[in-house]
Amino acid sequence: MVSTTFPSLPKMKPLTTHGTLTAAHLSVTVVTLLNSGSAGNFILVTLCRQLRLRNKATSTLYQIQSITGRPVSCRQVRRSAGPVLLQIGVLHVEEITLLVLEESTADVILGRPWLEQHNPILSWETGKVLKWGNTCFPDCFPDLPVPDSPNTTHLPVQATSIESPLANRSLEIPACYAPFSDVFCPKRASKLPPHRPWDCAIDLLLGEPVPRGRIYPLSIPEEKAMEEYIKEALAQGYICPSTSPAASSFFFVAKKDGGLRPCIDYRALNQITVKFRYPLPLVPAALEHLRGATIFPKLDLRSAYNLIRIREGDEWKTAFVTPTGHYEYLVMPYGLTNAPSVFQDFIHEVLREFLHRFVLVYIDDILIYSRSLAELRHHMAEVLKRLREFQLFLKAEKCSFHQPSVQFLGYHIDSSGIRMDNGKVTAIRSWPTPTTVKELQQFLGFANFYR
Repeated sequence: MVSTTFPSLPKMKPLTTHGTLTAAHLSVTVVTLLNSGSAGNFILVTLCRQLRLRNKATSTLYQIQSITGRPVSCRQVRRSAGPVLLQIGVLHVEEITLLVLEESTADVILGRPWLEQHNPILSWETGKVLKWGNTCFPDCFPDLPVPDSPNTTHLPVQATSIESPLANRSLEIPACYAPFSDVFCPKRASKLPPHRPWDCAIDLLLGEPVPRGRIYPLSIPEEKAMEEYIKEALAQGYICPSTSPAASSFFFVAKKDGGLRPCIDYRALNQITVKFRYPLPLVPAALEHLRGATIFPKLDLRSAYNLIRIREGDEWKTAFVTPTGHYEYLVMPYGLTNAPSVFQDFIHEVLREFLHRFVLVYIDDILIYSRSLAELRHHMAEVLKRLREFQLFLKAEKCSFHQPSVQFLGYHIDSSGIRMDNGKVTAIRSWPTPTTVKELQQFLGFANFYR
């Protein structure tokens, strides 16, 4: 009798990919097991706790068995968690409810129901999704057209990042907003904006002399900072050399981080400027619209005032002098008396149809408020589309996404209500006793903000 020895089969590597789970609190990267032998979609209980997902008892008691039909140690599944946003790759996003597993080698298991629903074509070598089924359009790809051919849509699994001006590091935005990555691009924001109906007009009172500011002496670090600022602003097209009879003074103020902020002394120009009285929002009244919301993304516009052009023919009035030259602005600089009202008028027009529905905007700060993750996704897409349409851009490093609470205009906001920012309260309580009329006015102005 001849015995035959068969070589043992190598241990097969499971097909896994990386995804992102996003709850109202935070987003986490997860190892996702794609398992056609699984009759359900599952999440590990420890991850469920980490995301603080609400879970509830299922109407059906599920018996869990191994592939051989034998029971496993966690024999029954009694609870489900969600809904939660699941992102696979850059663009594919869905809202899903998952059964809670006590034990698993993967964070998330996507079984046969998920595979049948999305019908993905997979690379067994890399674990990437090469193509999604047409049933994913438009639900999982709201910002992409339905492909004409089932063979034309190839979407690799990858991270979404944009170039950051901070220390050459990249900044990630949630994958569901990848179609709007251009709205977060710093380079696009550094171009000269177009003329619009909301250009900043500078109408002067009749008979008043134009300002003639003096040249302020600068320290060596300030001279270097001035040269860099002028060079950059000229390259962007924000300023140009001037022959204007007007001249306001140029100087620097220190930033909190130790840097230098360029400033123009427009006090003399502001005194002879006809005032534009477009109102800024009454913050306490505006916050009343937030009741019932549970998620509060906050967006910060990049170079907000510089997104507005000076009305053609008024540029000469913004002229300023430095130790090395005479320049004028083509975009609205900080310091003009009408700048806040002009920008508020503009941004209100941009987002008008969303105001008091799910958007609150105060100059360059945009707050979105939503009742659910699904609602949030729709609201964010609408706002980002509108910003793109008007060539407005966001600072990714100052934006917050999917937050259950937020600090906004001196208030702490969450689903339980609105209250004063503890830091502001501490500042009022520790304010030194005023000794002059001006100090008293400063204190009353700060305290009255919360009245």
